[in-house]
Amino acid sequence: MFTPHTPQDVEAMLKAIGLSKLEDLFQEIPEQYRFPELNLPPALSEMEVNQDLESIARANGNTSELISFLGAGAYDHYVPAAVDMLLRRGEFYTAYTPYQPEISQGTLQATFEYQSLICNLTGMDVANASHYDGATAAAEAVILAYHHFKGKRTKFLISRAVNPQYRRVIRTYMRGNSEISILGDDEKTGIDASMEKLIAQIDTNTALVMVQYPDFFGRIIDYKPLAEAVHAAGALLAVSVNPTALGVLTPPGEFGADIVTGEGQPLGIPLSYGGPYLGIFAVTNELLRKISGRLIGQTVDAAGELAYVMTLTAREQHIRREKATSNICTNQGLMALASTVYLSLLGKHGFEQVANLCYQKAHYAANQIESIPGYNLAFSETPFFHEFVISSPMPVDHLLDHLRAYDILGGYDLSKDYPELENCLLMAVTEKIRKDDIDLFHDALLGVTHD
Repeated sequence: MFTPHTPQDVEAMLKAIGLSKLEDLFQEIPEQYRFPELNLPPALSEMEVNQDLESIARANGNTSELISFLGAGAYDHYVPAAVDMLLRRGEFYTAYTPYQPEISQGTLQATFEYQSLICNLTGMDVANASHYDGATAAAEAVILAYHHFKGKRTKFLISRAVNPQYRRVIRTYMRGNSEISILGDDEKTGIDASMEKLIAQIDTNTALVMVQYPDFFGRIIDYKPLAEAVHAAGALLAVSVNPTALGVLTPPGEFGADIVTGEGQPLGIPLSYGGPYLGIFAVTNELLRKISGRLIGQTVDAAGELAYVMTLTAREQHIRREKATSNICTNQGLMALASTVYLSLLGKHGFEQVANLCYQKAHYAANQIESIPGYNLAFSETPFFHEFVISSPMPVDHLLDHLRAYDILGGYDLSKDYPELENCLLMAVTEKIRKDDIDLFHDALLGVTHD
């Protein structure tokens, strides 16, 4: 055991507080509760503990051993080795949110570069660094819109094709405000791609309309008509993005988005059993002073040298808590750095190549699966990026169990969140999936179909 304090240290501390021995610290606790007998297992050596933990870990599946077609918000992309190598540098790995930020020029520059890259990717004016994940970023968009209209608009339309987890987090965030009405995540708005039902619900009390791009089912939808309808009503349009798709799709800033959020996990961050991840958040200049989280600016110091500063800090909860836009304290700085390194390593053309590989491989997979009698694309009339929905002739849980026998994680059962999509499977294909993996998936489906 490592004991940080010497007997002399302990004696000095006790003397400072007027006590003679350590036991005196526990005088307020009834004697019968001070040192209870603990039913603990026998002590183990470090070697034995390591062996036990390795045995437990081996029981878990991982994407180095299994072929993963899982998506639904978290994706198995290739992460270059340089990303982890740079993250593990001590000056980054142990860095905390700087409250005297100007002395942390390296951290500030990395954050500034991240914000610049996100602006380039999304087509927006300003980006922050950062929120915890895509779900919390989406919830912060609702908070921003509420304060933007000073609480005078209380209607929020969230498309039912937005990630169900995001919608649940939004409702949790806003539960304490009885004025707010969150609509859209029910069957009234449907899950069709036409946007007609969503547009029909927009009125002068609408503060925000939120959609996903591509949507939760992987579909690529033209949101220009929606953006026009939203702005005609004086409301804001929030778009939750898959950043990888922006390597080949039109940035949301070019079709009228006021707020862009998203999950940054595809940008060089491993799956890691669900986190830590990265919440992307970017806005137009009009909303600059409403955005929460860290904002880093570029300037010059007293000697005229390039320098970086944390700007608009009056919005921060550690300075003016009662007037802060949000209580974002420990931002995901290390995750933002991972995304910065990833995007910098790939560059514009490399990132486009990753997006294109995802698109091409997904379409090859969809064609292979559709060739099997009984399996169809559920939304064949709408283009998709690297996720798509397959309608199965059998229950999805049975199908997934069969695929697991082939060491394949087959996808996500949509009936968990969309009862009307019974026997529908959401599949994702990334650049890591090989043609042989897709062909094996095809053959496995043939096998279960003929059982």
